[in-house]
This record gives sequence, C-alpha cells and structure tokens, in this order.
Amino acid sequence: MEQNIPLAAIYVRVSTQEQATQGFSLAAQKESLENYAKALGYKIYKIYRDEGKSAKDIEHRPEMVEMLGDAEKRKFSAIFIYKLDRFSRSLKDLVLTVDKLKEWEIDFVSLQDKIETASASGKLMFHIISAFAEFERNLIGDRTKFGMQRKAKEGGFITRAPRGYSLIDKRLVPNEEKENVVRIFQEFLDTEISLTQLAKKNGMTTTGIKKLLLNSTYLGKVKFANKETEGNHPPILSESLFLGVQNKLKKKGWVV
Repeated sequence: MEQNIPLAAIYVRVSTQEQATQGFSLAAQKESLENYAKALGYKIYKIYRDEGKSAKDIEHRPEMVEMLGDAEKRKFSAIFIYKLDRFSRSLKDLVLTVDKLKEWEIDFVSLQDKIETASASGKLMFHIISAFAEFERNLIGDRTKFGMQRKAKEGGFITRAPRGYSLIDKRLVPNEEKENVVRIFQEFLDTEISLTQLAKKNGMTTTGIKKLLLNSTYLGKVKFANKETEGNHPPILSESLFLGVQNKLKKKGWVV
C-alpha cells in the first residue's frame, strides 16, 4: 500500500526582509504545507528551500531549479507552495512554469490562493493559468514579428547581403561586384540566353540566378512577409532595367 501513496514536493522561499516583516518564515510555510499535503493523501518526497532569495526570477533560486529538474524526471506527482508569490512574482515565469508542470503531469497546489489540481475547480484554475501561458507565448511571437516588421519598415536588412553588396555596420553597402550584377541583368534582358546558361557563365546554380534576378533589394527595397518597403541602402539597378527583367521572366513562364 505504501508504494501507491503519491509523492509531493514542498517548496518554501523567503527573503530576510519578508521573514522579518511578514512572518512567512520557512518553518511556518513548511509546517502548513506538510500538514496540507498529508491531509490530501500525499507523502513528502522532499522539501526544497530557498532562503534569502528574490522572487524576481527562477534561475537564481538553486532549490527551485533543482525541484523543476526533479519534476521533469517525474520524481513526484505534485508541488505544494504556500502562496503564489513564494513561487514567482513574475506572471510570465509563473504561467510558463505551471504550463510546463501540466505537460509533465505534475499537480500544482498553492495553499493560500486555494489553487490545486486535485478537484474540478482546481483543474479549471490550472487550465486558466495554462491559457495565460499560451497567451504569453503568442505575445512573445507577435513581439518578435513586430520587431522584424518594424526593422523592415525602417529600411533595415534582415538576412545576409546579396551579391553586389557588403553588410557593414548592419547596413548594405555596394561593393565591387555591383557592376557584375548590372551586367547579369542587362545580358538576360538583351539576349536570348537561358537561365541555365547564364547561371553556368557566372558560377551559379539555375535557382541561384533566378533568385538574383527576382531580388528587389537591388532597387533599394527591403522585403519581409511578402511586403516591400523602402530600404536605407542605395540601389544598384535602375527601375527600368529591373522591371524589364521581371516582365521577361514572366513572359518566358519562368516565374508566376
């Protein structure tokens, strides 16, 4: 029977200032959580203590880091804390960590906040916190995308420099190969040379030469998410030459 009893981890944390002014001593947290865990039918696996540690972030609390590592290894089936701010004062850290615990099938219990996953209402709260975690992840993705879009809109270059340019101090600067680029465009427009022949002549693949001929960077543009904006770099080609090449590519059926 003993081996069927679920194991629980207890996490207690206090800073010196909090212990002196608020009475959240490690001993008080430990005793309350031990009693509560046992009342719910858990056996204590280990008590993790971070004393004099800030709640600003998780990675600077060694016992917390160790506990989460043990959680991932499924060494216990539940984590008991005294109050959410003992765990983290960062909503981002809290929701992302609780979401990980859900993934690892580890129950999460906060005594003072009446949050636990052993009941229907507790599971609902757990799902709400997990929903915040998903929202936070999406928000981070949106911020990243927004930053790249803003960079593109302001003329910043996102990937590596194409032939004819060098990337200096995060800006595109025409180099000695720019004349070569102009010559490639002009030859394609003025002659009946095929893409394969043009590629071979310039030491490129057919795919590479097609990408070069389609690259609006040579007009001083920046493209991101299929949207073009004015770049902060000088163009290499005239608009008439570039558009002439685009029209010929379409006419030949080499691009849609």
